Amino acid sequence: MAIKVLNSLSKKKEKFQSIKENRVSIYLCGPTVYDQPHLGHLRSAYDFDVIRRYFLFSGYEVLFLRNVTDIDDKIIDKARSLSSKGLKESTREIADKYYKAYDLWMTKFGILPPDIEPWATDHIAQMQEMIQKLIDRDYAYMSDGDVYFNIKKFKNYGNLSHRSVEDIISGVRVEPGDKKRDPLDFALWKKVKEGEPFWESPWGEGRPGWHIECSAMSTCYLGDTFDIHAGGRDLIFPHHENEIAQAEAATGERFANYWLHNGMLTIDAQKMAKSLGNFITIEDVLGKYHPDVIKMFFLSTNYSSPIDFSWQRLDGLKSVKSSFDSFFSKLRVIRNIEHLKSEVKSEKECFAFDSQIDGLVSKFKDAMDDDFNTALAFGVLNEMLSLGNKVYDDKELEFSSKAILLIRIKNFVLKLSKIFGLFEDLDSGLDGYKQAVDLLIKIRDELRDSKLYQLADKIRGYLEDIGIVLEDGASRSSWRKV
Repeated sequence: MAIKVLNSLSKKKEKFQSIKENRVSIYLCGPTVYDQPHLGHLRSAYDFDVIRRYFLFSGYEVLFLRNVTDIDDKIIDKARSLSSKGLKESTREIADKYYKAYDLWMTKFGILPPDIEPWATDHIAQMQEMIQKLIDRDYAYMSDGDVYFNIKKFKNYGNLSHRSVEDIISGVRVEPGDKKRDPLDFALWKKVKEGEPFWESPWGEGRPGWHIECSAMSTCYLGDTFDIHAGGRDLIFPHHENEIAQAEAATGERFANYWLHNGMLTIDAQKMAKSLGNFITIEDVLGKYHPDVIKMFFLSTNYSSPIDFSWQRLDGLKSVKSSFDSFFSKLRVIRNIEHLKSEVKSEKECFAFDSQIDGLVSKFKDAMDDDFNTALAFGVLNEMLSLGNKVYDDKELEFSSKAILLIRIKNFVLKLSKIFGLFEDLDSGLDGYKQAVDLLIKIRDELRDSKLYQLADKIRGYLEDIGIVLEDGASRSSWRKV
């Protein structure tokens, strides 16, 4: 089954066909670095990280580009309010500070770094070159030091947001003294204001508008036409609509073949946003929950749909995370017995379960091929977990057959969950003292056999202090890291 994606441009699911065989190019609108990143930023980054990982899993080479907006009215306003230095220096300090915060939390959450991460202010020349092309082709005009894009010249404006120019104009407020010819025209270049950072240009000192940076940087690295442009649904209009107009007017080529938009993260059905003051920082959430719990929360809803945040939902998903941890813990006792494959007496025992395993793997792939249906695919992982527990508890299976089946199930769970970035810290940080932990558990089991329960409980307490949870079985104890 080929991968199908919901293309915002057509509002239909379409079979994905890359420009170059087995290679996919993706541009994701990245952060504007003027404040601490919130959970909404994390959802967007994670959704498209999963999509990127699935393309890799499906055999594609992926070129993934995510930009950084480091010059913007919000950054300048922040710099003006917090610093007594010159705005150019303090704007850079603000951008550097909050980019580091963004990068830190993306790394802690396990988001793969982009292949290319261009900063806007490092690409002023490319933006100016595109602006000049638009002026030369009569798609842009100068007005008192500003340069504006002429909306009326671009015939396909509104195709992405599926609105006519007339409908859009009816909702636009025209400011007094505006230098634009048309209320929908937008700035490509802004004349410098006193104290603001600026760059020299053919149109005078100034700085780029917000929209031009994405068009210039994406085509610079991915070509005039690339496979996928991604971003939040709130960016469709005007940002992405303006990107299309600029890029296609400048190059004469189709800009991006597929437009993928993630739904908004909401609180009480209201978009999470800094401007609304209802945002939750990534630090707030990661301070209370393991990253896997938050990932499971995101996975529970298709990337293109809105998802409403609640602490209660995260609390409920902690038990799901614990169920997987418990399963992996049970398998510690058989982790190094791959050699048992040659000792299986009845292959029919394995074949009976193998067909179920293969069926679940196919079901997982079908779900992900259908516009990355993570809710259904994660449900399949839970089915595989249930199958693993069923095999583990099956008293009719001989031990060697059981061990081989459990190893297969575990390997499939880990292989497929890697697409979601789950369980990546399994056993991390324990290699140096696994033997010591196992020895303490062995001693504790002997103490229990000797009915020295008080001493056995002390060992349990010591292990809990270093984040090791014991689970007592009929014959011996297993452990897992929390």
